[in-house]
Amino acid sequence: MDESIWEAARASRSWLDAANGTGQTELTCRILKLTEEAGEASAAWIGLLGQNPRKGVTHTREDVAAELADVAFTALVAIESLGLDARTTMDACAAKVRSRLGNHARP
Repeated sequence: MDESIWEAARASRSWLDAANGTGQTELTCRILKLTEEAGEASAAWIGLLGQNPRKGVTHTREDVAAELADVAFTALVAIESLGLDARTTMDACAAKVRSRLGNHARP
């Protein structure tokens, strides 16, 4: 990933720290924010499928992708808020997944 992503996650964490503090309640809210963002991604998918007959098709694949990106970025900020390095954590996660894939993993 581009360095600007990691820098933006750290800057977002710092901004939230300054605005809201760093206590357990704030950390809880940052983690719960993932659920909110995931709900928005789900709503966008439902909108893409037109599952609400009253509304019809209201979203595009690009809308869904943007909401999923919000989920991913929010997770990076939450990891940083735990006092951990998001890049290191994500690298470890990717390595774990690659090891599970074995010969199916692509470089």
